[in-house]
Amino acid sequence: VFFRKFTSETAHKYGLKGWVKNTERGTVVGTVQGPDDKVKTMKEWLAKVGSKKSQITKCDFHNESPISSYSFTAFEIIRDDEKKLKKKKLKPRLSHP
Repeated sequence: VFFRKFTSETAHKYGLKGWVKNTERGTVVGTVQGPDDKVKTMKEWLAKVGSKKSQITKCDFHNESPISSYSFTAFEIIRDDEKKLKKKKLKPRLSHP
């Protein structure tokens, strides 16, 4: 349903940084970093809108915390899940400076 693609496009639209990936359970996880107002808007989009053909039945946000600087330079789609996560040592979280 192109959820990752639309998530990435929406993150770029709001100038957010981070990543998004599919899980083996058929869900989507990721990290979002950016200004508070843009992160809030993105959370609303993730919880209520999503991609055109997606069905959002549940949306959870975890590990939210202020940050002093961004950990990412852009927003990306991670396609090779485990290898890239281990290589980049990424942990799902939602954060903002």
